[in-house]
This record gives sequence, structure tokens and C-alpha cells, in this order.
Amino acid sequence: MDIQTISEEEAAIRQSLADVTAGIEAACSRSGRKLSDVTLIAVSKTKPVSMITDAIRAGQLHFGENKVQEMCEKHNELSDQPITWHLIGHLQKNKVRKAVAVASLIHSVDSVELAAEIQKEAARIGKVQDILLEVNIAEEESKFGLAASETPAIAAEIAKFPNVHIRGLMTVAPYTPVPEENRQYFSALRQLAVDIAQQNIDNIDMCCLSMGMSNDYEIAVEEGATYVRVGSKIFGERIYATEGSSAT
Repeated sequence: MDIQTISEEEAAIRQSLADVTAGIEAACSRSGRKLSDVTLIAVSKTKPVSMITDAIRAGQLHFGENKVQEMCEKHNELSDQPITWHLIGHLQKNKVRKAVAVASLIHSVDSVELAAEIQKEAARIGKVQDILLEVNIAEEESKFGLAASETPAIAAEIAKFPNVHIRGLMTVAPYTPVPEENRQYFSALRQLAVDIAQQNIDNIDMCCLSMGMSNDYEIAVEEGATYVRVGSKIFGERIYATEGSSAT
């Protein structure tokens, strides 16, 4: 029998994925949830295709990218792979056409105007585009996203677009060396989703909460995250364009 050998890099990625999955499972156990309730998105921004391929061989199929161009380039190189692409970064209206062509889920919709552009492009290709509304739940001036107070009304407006399907909410919590400090924000986002769901508006399905990253994903899972976005704990620190990345 041939024994398949793998590189040190692939072995490290396999171990990291196993470690993160174990963390998700432990958080699910603590909060009475099932591991199947949570999808791990491996954030592959700035990482080479070879590292994504290593992760695919380890069984990881959901990947998140910040930049539309980078997502599209990687999609083209990996077109034969059963990958689900998530656009998790800020989306400009002039990049919507490319984003809709590739992304299964756009996590970062923060205005009716952006949703209208997504509606136009999705209708053009006969697609219903799944989206999440990005909420700046911690009210950080440096972050994109809707204010929590305006989100229900914005959701109701966007729900009128037939080729856009609101599936939930997303937030980027503050970076903190004490992950427990972000519990309040994850809890608030979950409650906001509950409040919107109770309005029973057609074309709004608050089943998805995208929250939690490498430093706080276990807290996010305990508070109801259905998607966690983990990059550095899987792939190591970011590789920027000056170091040979395909990022733009």
C-alpha cells in the first residue's frame, strides 16, 4: 500500500483545522448546541492557492475572502473544486457584478443602495443572491455596517428585492485580548436577529449569524453564531501584497 506523504505546511493546516473544529465543538457542548449548527469559514485572504488546496484536502470547503478580485482569481484557479465562497469584506457597488457571479453568500451588505445593485446583477443572471446585513453592533467609528437601531427598517426595504434573500446578520466585533469582552456584542446581534425575525417579513430569514474570528470564535459560538470566520488560527498571519500575495 502506498503511503501518501504530505508537506509540513499541509500537516500544519490539517492540525490547525482540527484544533479550531475542536474549539467549536467544545463551545457547542458548553452551550447545548450541535457541531452541525456551526459552519467554519476558513478566511483565506492574502493566502496562496496552494494553502487553500491543502485545506481542501483536509476537508475544508467554505472559504472567505475580503476582496472581490482576489476571490474571483482564486475561484478561477480552483473552478474544479466544490468550494463555497463567502465574501466577507466591504463591497463597493462597482464590484457587485463580479461578486454576485462567484459568492454564495455576501456577508457585508450595509445599505439599500448596495442591495439594489446586487438585485440588478442577480436578476441579470437569473440568481437569487443570499446576503447578510452587516451590523456595526459595537458602534466603532472605524468599522462599516448598519447601526443596530436602523437595521430592522433597512431589512424591510431590502426584503422587497426579489433576487436578494436576507438570511441573517453579520458583525465584526472589536479586537480585544480578552475575548469574553465581546460576548455582549454577540448576544446583542443574536437578540437583534430575534427581533427582526419576529416581524415575519417575507424574504427575511434570520437563520444565520456570522460572528466570531480567530481570537473570539468560541464565545461567538456560545452566543449563537452559525458562521465563524477564522483565518490566522488556520493559515497563520496574513501575507500582504509586498510579500508576493495576489491581494489587491
